[in-house]
Amino acid sequence: MLAGLVTTLALVPEVISFSIVAGVDPMVSLVASIVLSLTMSILGGRPGVITAAAGSVALVIAPLVHAHGVQYLLPTVILAGVIQIVFGLAGLARLMRFIPRSVMTGFVNALGVLIFTAQVPHVLNVPWLAYLLFALTFAIIFVVPRFTKAVPSPLIAIVVVTAVVIVAHLVVPNVADEGPLTGHLPSITVLAVPLDLGTLQLIWPTALSVAFVGLMETLLTAKLVDEMTDTPSHKGRESWALGVSNILAGFYGGIAGCAMIGQTILNVKTGRARTRISTFVAGVFLLALVTGLSSVMGQIPMVALAAVMMVVAVTTVDWNSVKPSTLRRMPVPETLVMAVTVAVVVVSNNLALGVIVGVVLAMVLFARRVAHVIDVTRTASPDGASVHYAVVGPLFFGSSNDLVDRFSYSIDPALVTVDLSRAQIWDASTVAALDSIETKYRAGGATVAIEGLDERSTGFHRRLTGRLGA
Repeated sequence: MLAGLVTTLALVPEVISFSIVAGVDPMVSLVASIVLSLTMSILGGRPGVITAAAGSVALVIAPLVHAHGVQYLLPTVILAGVIQIVFGLAGLARLMRFIPRSVMTGFVNALGVLIFTAQVPHVLNVPWLAYLLFALTFAIIFVVPRFTKAVPSPLIAIVVVTAVVIVAHLVVPNVADEGPLTGHLPSITVLAVPLDLGTLQLIWPTALSVAFVGLMETLLTAKLVDEMTDTPSHKGRESWALGVSNILAGFYGGIAGCAMIGQTILNVKTGRARTRISTFVAGVFLLALVTGLSSVMGQIPMVALAAVMMVVAVTTVDWNSVKPSTLRRMPVPETLVMAVTVAVVVVSNNLALGVIVGVVLAMVLFARRVAHVIDVTRTASPDGASVHYAVVGPLFFGSSNDLVDRFSYSIDPALVTVDLSRAQIWDASTVAALDSIETKYRAGGATVAIEGLDERSTGFHRRLTGRLGA
């Protein structure tokens, strides 16, 4: 419960700032975050994940809102929610298994950089009193755990620093400065555009982007929490639950969201939350802050929240992954993938884009490495009447394209055996390469026998051989 409280306090200013980016009223994003948090705490497949109106979704949806108006927000969010439900029910969340560890490490390190840099503006060009409060927040965060860990030290720090500001009547930048907090809940969102083909043509590109950016950040966050807590989660359930939550948030709130990675780490790592109680409490407490406690929430100093999130950022980075001793042992391609993932995320400020680039680079480098591990050994019979080729290694487009050049067509006898007992066929490129080898030998009057294939490779080869134009 205490983890949920401190997480909510760190959630509010980001949600408000993201609403400004998206071009919607701050109360819209806050109410949508309440709906998302409460719904996901019940339906979600990964306990501990904080879901709210997120910056990545705001960045995707902003161009549509600015160009065509906020009235297109509801149908866009509904369509995005439907796509996420279909994604989850179809079991496509299993694709997360193809994200390599080096990409996840880069994702985590880039996240730490983004969280930290996002707080820097809140501690620049502020009154000197704000720096004292900033230092006091750090002191409480690091000193309190020496005496007790029953209450999260960030929560104590925020409460104490806010109390100091209120009692001493200090004037420093606070949450209220980020956007108006009326304390009144909006009504149900009304559909203000026709549901016709024209609307669909306008909203579908944005809806698709919202759906997949939200899914990617949510599933990556869920996977990260899995590793932090050594517990499994249901990624498919997390996916369709996000779709349902976004549809509900669209009707009551108006903007979509996804997992808030920084707040989730604060909840799970700093607050040590492990159950749905923390996320449910976060939603309820956010509701209380938005309504009855909006005046108190508005007085929370931004430097206090910035200090908390900076601590979270520093603890988020996997420092072991960037130690010189680790880098010396790590294969260069793995380090390169991690570095590129971090660089793309930091430059683009887009976690999803960084992960996509990292995965593609990892696949290319992996294919390049595997392409050079096949080995072809030629053994001629004592009488010179036949020759035996033993092929070892995985055969796919990267390795089989060079396979044709590994045979001595001009000097081989009339009987050639290609032994694939220590190799496997993985794609049509390999079948085409084998067909090309047989064609070359037939042109010289030789006969080729392919043997040793396992059952799967035999079926694959039989289905495609002779039909690929080789």
